[in-house]
Amino acid sequence: MAAAFPPPDMPPALVARHGSCSLLTPDGEVLTLPAEDALRALRDWAPPLVVHAPLTARRMRLQSPSHLPPWLDLLELFLFVLPGRTIPPTVRGLALALGLDEARIGAGEADLLPELADILLDHATALRATPSGEEMAALAVRMARAGWAWGAPVLQALGAAHPLPPERLQPGDAIRVWRRLPKWEETAPRPSPSNHPVSAADARRRLAEMLGPQAESRAGQADFAGAASAAFAPRMVRGDPHMVLAEAGTGTGKTLGYVAPASLWAERNGGTVWISTYTRHLQRQIEGELARLYPDPAVRRRHVVLRKGRENYLCLLNMEEAVNIAASRPGASGATVALSMIARWAGATADGDLTGGDLPGWFGDLFGRGMLAGIADRRGECIHGACPHYQRCFVEHSIRRAREADLVIANHALVMAQAAWHAMDGDGATDEDNVPTRYVFDEGHHVLDAADGAFSVELSGLEAAELRRWLLGAEGARSRARGLKRRLDDLVVGLPRLEAPLEAVLQAAHALPPPGWSARLSAVLAAVPPAAHCEPDTLPPDAVLPGAALPMAVKAESEAALPNPCERLLHVLACQALARSAGSWGGGADAGGHRPGGAMPGAIECDLRPLSDEAGPAAAALARALDRLAVALRTLVERLLERLEDDAGELDAPTRERIEAAIRTLRRRALSRVDGWVAMLRALEQTDGEASGGTPQHVDFIRLDRRDGQRPGEQDVGLHRHWLDPTVPFAAVLAAPAHGIVMTSATLRDQNGHGEAGRDEPEAAERAWEAAEARTGASHLPSPALRAALASPFDYRQQSRAFIVTDVAHDDIGSLAGAYRTLFLAAGGGALGLFTAISRLRAVHQRLSQPLEDAGLPLYAQHVDGMDNATLVDIFRSEANSCLLGTDAMRDGVDVPGRSLRLVVFERVPWPRPDILHRERRTHLSGGAPGEYDDRIARLRLRQAFGRLIRAGGDRGVFVLLDRRAPSRLMSAFPDGVAVRRAGLRDVAQEIEAFVRRRDGNPDAPAS
Repeated sequence: MAAAFPPPDMPPALVARHGSCSLLTPDGEVLTLPAEDALRALRDWAPPLVVHAPLTARRMRLQSPSHLPPWLDLLELFLFVLPGRTIPPTVRGLALALGLDEARIGAGEADLLPELADILLDHATALRATPSGEEMAALAVRMARAGWAWGAPVLQALGAAHPLPPERLQPGDAIRVWRRLPKWEETAPRPSPSNHPVSAADARRRLAEMLGPQAESRAGQADFAGAASAAFAPRMVRGDPHMVLAEAGTGTGKTLGYVAPASLWAERNGGTVWISTYTRHLQRQIEGELARLYPDPAVRRRHVVLRKGRENYLCLLNMEEAVNIAASRPGASGATVALSMIARWAGATADGDLTGGDLPGWFGDLFGRGMLAGIADRRGECIHGACPHYQRCFVEHSIRRAREADLVIANHALVMAQAAWHAMDGDGATDEDNVPTRYVFDEGHHVLDAADGAFSVELSGLEAAELRRWLLGAEGARSRARGLKRRLDDLVVGLPRLEAPLEAVLQAAHALPPPGWSARLSAVLAAVPPAAHCEPDTLPPDAVLPGAALPMAVKAESEAALPNPCERLLHVLACQALARSAGSWGGGADAGGHRPGGAMPGAIECDLRPLSDEAGPAAAALARALDRLAVALRTLVERLLERLEDDAGELDAPTRERIEAAIRTLRRRALSRVDGWVAMLRALEQTDGEASGGTPQHVDFIRLDRRDGQRPGEQDVGLHRHWLDPTVPFAAVLAAPAHGIVMTSATLRDQNGHGEAGRDEPEAAERAWEAAEARTGASHLPSPALRAALASPFDYRQQSRAFIVTDVAHDDIGSLAGAYRTLFLAAGGGALGLFTAISRLRAVHQRLSQPLEDAGLPLYAQHVDGMDNATLVDIFRSEANSCLLGTDAMRDGVDVPGRSLRLVVFERVPWPRPDILHRERRTHLSGGAPGEYDDRIARLRLRQAFGRLIRAGGDRGVFVLLDRRAPSRLMSAFPDGVAVRRAGLRDVAQEIEAFVRRRDGNPDAPAS
C-alpha cells in the first residue's frame, strides 16, 4: 500500500461552486466560504487538492490557477494512473469511478478529496512491479522535472528514485511511445460479399438471441427488425437499392432492431454493413449497445470497428515532432506534462481516438485544446508510407480492421465523403476503404443536413488560404506545416516528368491568398463608415450607404495593392455584402439572435446576383488562375499514375502505396476543391437573365463573417454554393450505387402536421411519408421505399406533462432567466434548458448560476464550461440534481434515462433560421406552401426536444415551452396522449413540483 496521502503536513482541498467553496483546511476542518475568502486562505497554504482545476478556477472568477503554485488536480492523477478510461470530471464522477458508495460520496465536499488521492496512489503502488509501473516511473521522472505537482507523490507510490537505474526504462524512451506500439500487417483482400437474404423471421430470431430470455419484451422492436431485414435482400437492378424508411418512436429499441439483420447479413455473406449516425457521441453510444451482440470485448473488437476522419486520431509523427520541440525549449514544461500524459494514454487506448474515444473529453480543458490539434492530422499532411510510424499508425490500424469487420460504425460526414471520393476516383482506383453495399443511417432526419455540408462548395478566404498553406507550406512563418514539395520530394526528385508539374503546382498556388489576407480585408472594411448609424447630414462625403459602392479612393487603393486574384475577389465580395446589408457591420444581433437579412449571428449574407460591376471581371481572373492550378494538379496526378505503371517492376510495396496515397490525397484535398471553385466561378459568366430562369439547381450567395479562432477584428468572406436539394447528389453518389439502405429515426415524418383532425386522414399520412422521402433522398430512387412506422411503447399521458408559459416576455433576458430559475427550482434539478441562440444561453447562465448553486443545484452549460458535449452529458447523467443548458446539439441525440432528466425547458419555438439558403428552399421545395414548410421544420425540432425527456419505461418528466407566441398548429408535434396546456409561470411551476413529487413516490416531500 502507498503511504497515506496527504502526508502529515496535509495540503488543503477545495471544491468550488458558483460563488462559494467547500474548503478542507490543513488541520482537517471543513469550511464553506465565499470564493474570495477561500482564495485569501489558499495564499497562506500549500497548493490545494482539486477536481478539474480549470473549472475550479473559472468558478472562483480566475482566468486560470497559473498565478498560484501548481494545484493538485485529481483528474490529472486519474488520467496518469488509469489511462484509457473516461469519467465525468466531478468529485462525484471520480468517486464513483473509484468504487466509493453513494453514502460516502454524499454532497461531494472537500474532505472526500484526500481519500480519492489515497485510492489513486494505491492503484499506482499496485502497478509498481509491472511494465506499466516501469513506464509510469519513467514518465513521472520526466514530468516531475517539468514541475508536475503530482511528480513526487507518484514517484513515492511507485518506489522510484531519481535518477532511475540504467537497466530501467528511461524518461526519454518512455515518452517515445511510438516505438512500443504494435504493428499492423497486411492481409489478403477480402472477397466480395455474397447475396444471401435475411428474412424477417431470421432477423427476429437474431434479436431474441441478443436480448436473451430475461429481456423485456418489446413487440415494436421485433417488428422493426423484421422491417429492416428488407434492406438486406439481393439487389435485382443496378442503381435501384432496397431502401427501408423506418420511423421508430422513442423507446422502440431501434439500435438492436437494425443490428439484428445487419449482423446476420454480414455473417452469412462475408460482408460489412456500415452504420452511420450524425455525431461522434452517438457513434460511441451505438458501439456500447453492441455488447449485447458481442459480450466479450476482444470478440467485439474483431467484429466491430468505429471509424472517423483522420483528423480525429493521434498522429504519431506529429507527436514525435511535438516531443522533440518540447525537449528543446526549456520553457515548455506544460507541453512536457501534457505529452507525457498522451504517451501514457497512447499505450492503453483501444484505437487512438482523440475526440470522443477513450481519451477523456476534459483533457483539452486541462492541458489546452491546441495541444490536441497539434498532435492530430488536422492539416491533412499525412505522408503515409514515408512516415517512420506508418505500421503503427492508429488510422491505418482502423482502416485495415474495418476491411475485415462485420459492422463499421461511422458518421454521416465520413460516409458521404467516402462515397463522393470513390465516385471521383473511379471504380478502378485504389481506396482506403472497401465501398459498402449495405448502409444503416441512424438519426436519418439529419441526412439532408449532412448532405448539404458534404456536397456544398465554399470559396472563402480561410478555405483558399488553407489550400495555399497545404501546397506551399509555412512560407517562412514559424510553423511545422509541411508543403507539398516536402511531402513528395523523394518521390519526384530526379524525375523531370514529375518535377515539372510539381513546380507548376507550386507556382500556380500563389494565386491563392497570401499570409496577411484577413488583416488586409479588415483594413478595407474598416475604411467603410457605419452609414446605418449616421445622420444624413453628418455623413462624410465618401460614405457608403446601403446599396452604394465602395468609396472610390478606398477602392483604387485596394485594387492597386492587391495583385493576388483571389484576394481581389474576396475584397469585391465583401464590399458587395456590406453594401447590400440592411444594418451595420459589427453591431449586435436582434432579440431573435439573427442579423438583419437573416444571416447567422455575427455575419452578413447577400445574394450573389445581381453582380457588382467589379465581381464579374474579378471572378473571371481568378477562374483563369485556378484553371492553371487545376491543370498542373491533374498533370501531376497523371504522371504519378504513369510511374505506377511504367516502374511497376522496380517499385517496392511502401513506395507504391505512397504514390497511391499521394494520388488520392491530391484528388481529394486539392483537385476536387479547385474544380468546384472553377465551376462556381464559371457559372458567374452567365447573364442574370440566364441564371434566373426556372428552378435553380444551386443556391449561390456571399457571406461576410467572423470565424472562430481568428484574431479580434479579423473577418472572412466567401462565395457559397449549396445544392437547392442536397438529397439529389446524396441519392446519385451514395444511395443509388448501394444495394440496401435502412433510414431510421424517431422523427422521419411530420405525421401530425395537420393537427388533431388530420391524424387519421389517409391523405395527410401520405403527404407526411412523401415529405420524409423527399428529405431522405428516397424520392430520387427508381423504386419506392418500404415504409414502416413503429409507435413508442411509452404511456405519455401518464408519464409526461407539457406546458406553454404565457406570461414570460420573450425579448427580456431578465424575465427569461427568472423563468428558468423558477422552473429548475420547482423540479429540484434534473433539468435541461434548450436555446436557439448561444448569446441568450450565455446571458441566462450568467444570471442563473448563483441562485441554483445556492439551492444545491449544480449548473453546467455548453459554450460556457469549456468541455465537449459528451463530457457535459456525462456529468448531467451522473448528477441527478444538476442542470444543463445547451443549444441544438443537446436537442438531438442526448440519451439520459432516469431521474437525471425530468424537465426540459425550451426558450422559444425553434423556427428555421431565415437565411438565404432557407429562403430559396422554402420557395422552391415547399410545394407551394412555404408556411407549412417552416411549420414542419419547427414541429420536427420540437419532437426531437421532447424526445429527450422520456427514454425508459419508468421515466416521468415535464416539457415546457417559454414562448407564449407558439401557434397551436405546432402542438401536434407532441406524441399521442400529450395534452399541451397554456398557463402562467407560477401555475406551471406548481404543477411541475407536484408531478415530480408523485414521480418520486412521495407526494408530500419537497421537489428537491
